[in-house]
Formats: sequence, structure tokens, C-alpha cells
Amino acid sequence: MQFYYRPILQTDIAVKKESFALAGGKIFFGEVEVIQRNSTSYIVPASKVPSEIKNELIRPREAILGLSGIDPIIMGILNVTPDSFSDGRKNHLTNRAVKYAKRMVKDGVKIIDIGGESTRPGFKEVSIEEELSRVIPVIEEIRSLKIPVVISVDTRKAPVAERALRAGANMINDVSAMGFDKNMAKVIKSSGAPICLMHSHLGAQENIKPYDYTNVLLDVYDFLAQKIRDAEAHGIPKSQIILDPGIGFNKNLNHNLLLLNRVSLFHSLGCQLLVGASRKGFIGAISGENDPEKRLVGSIVVSLGIIEQGVQILRVHDIAEHQQALLMWKGITYGCRN
Repeated sequence: MQFYYRPILQTDIAVKKESFALAGGKIFFGEVEVIQRNSTSYIVPASKVPSEIKNELIRPREAILGLSGIDPIIMGILNVTPDSFSDGRKNHLTNRAVKYAKRMVKDGVKIIDIGGESTRPGFKEVSIEEELSRVIPVIEEIRSLKIPVVISVDTRKAPVAERALRAGANMINDVSAMGFDKNMAKVIKSSGAPICLMHSHLGAQENIKPYDYTNVLLDVYDFLAQKIRDAEAHGIPKSQIILDPGIGFNKNLNHNLLLLNRVSLFHSLGCQLLVGASRKGFIGAISGENDPEKRLVGSIVVSLGIIEQGVQILRVHDIAEHQQALLMWKGITYGCRN
């Protein structure tokens, strides 16, 4: 029977003597929840965890593209689509998108995630040509202006990823976890670019039923663990991989809340974690707010909750507000300004 290990994290500076630093950072754990399928979980001292798991939990995360793999950072969402659920219709023109990119950098964003195809519930696939026409001019203009920011491209398509990287993008965010386009692994391997692998079931070969999980937490974990193995089999090292549990993708309200509540489980996979929950429907379901643009407070509460569980990258819409919240969280949690 497989065992899963979730570190129980603490941010208080007065840590137990037998505690370990998560991923080499400033969040610690002295106990671990041991989880099994169809069985009650239990708590053990961190020192009792198998060495291969403990090593993954405490190993400092590699800095990706010069960005810290320890302290949380902000990835800003820049949808250059006319049909994204929240902001795309505002920035689908190149000049507007670049202007917004400048503002995001000023507000403190470290990564800008540019998307040319909406993957909201019920989305319609766009052609490779259409997606390229949306994202490439924005990337080229940002680079020509020498705006100092890491560019991520949110795409499932290998030709879009390859062309975007040549245009000046730095990494790929694939919501299908290389499941939609089998050539994506080749592009990532040859380019050496980091890739974010997300659980979504988009591009899955089998007929996936909505919300078809036996245990959503462990099912998502197993999916991502397999994706790491697949990537490594293609010659992509773990140091290039970021993981995203895919909040809101083929998951109902309770699934989303359970994943957020126990997202620290995924640290035992040994990669940086990215979570994109900003303005999503589950926030509206709980708060009663139907307008995605009015879900800022709920989004920030989610972000603060998950960085306390060691999530390294927050994918959000409202940069300045999240940056302020993040700076205050760091100051209070670490007991100093920096």
C-alpha cells in the first residue's frame, strides 16, 4: 500500500528543535501527516519519514530563471484573448497588453503569464495560427522595450511554445501537462526551458467523467508524480519542472477546498509549486459574488493561506494588491522587512 507524506507546516519563528526547513526556506515542519487510501491518516515526527521523502521536502528548490525557489513570488496573468472569464477582453490588443505588462512590472510582478487561448469551462479551441497571432507580437514588443520580467506562455500547443520561446519567452505553462500535444516534451527538452505541469485532464486520452475521483488529493498527486516521471523519461530534469494542482479544472467546490487545505502534500514531489486560484468560481460560490472582478479579497485570502503552506508561485490578476499582501505577510512572518 502506498503512503503519502504531507508536512504539517509552521511559520512561527520559535520552531521545535527537531524541525526541518521546508525546501531550504523559512517555513518549518516537525511533523508529517501520513496518508493512505481508504484508511485514517496519522501523524509522525518528521524524523520518522523515509529518507527519500524527507530529502525531497528539505532540499532547496532550484532558482528558476534567476528567481528564488524559496520565497513566494507573483506571476501576473495577461490573457490576450477576447473570451477569458475575467480579464482577457481588456488586453486582447497588443498595445493594451504591453501597457498592462509595464504596469504589472511596476507593481512588483516577477513573471508574466501570457495566454492566447482561454481554457475556462466550456472554452473553444483556437487554431495554432490564431494563438500565435495573439501572443507573439506581445512577447516581441515586451522584449524590444527591454521590460525586465520573466515571460511565461500559457499554451498546450508545441508549435506555439517553440515559436514563443524563440521570440523571447522564458518558460511554458501547459495546463494539459504535456498531454495535449505529444511534441511539447521535445520542445522543452531541446530548449531547456522550465515548464509548469498542471492537473486538468485537458488533453487526456481516456474518457474522463466530470469530477471522477476516488480521492481528489491523492489522485491529483499520483497524476503529477507520473507526469514528472514522463518528463524525466524525455530528458527533462526535475529542476525544470513546476507543479500546479489545477484549482478549478474539472473540480467541484469541495475538491478545490480540499486541495487548497492540504496543498503542502505536493512538496514531497520535490518541485516548486504554483497555484492559480485568483478570481475563480469557487470564491464566488462561497462569497456569493458573481462578478469575477469583485473577488479580490477572497483571492488574497486564498493566496495568504497557501503561501503559509509553502507555495512558491502565486498566479494572480491583481498584482499591486497581492504584492502588498505578500510583503506584509513576509514582514510579519519573518519578523523583519526583508
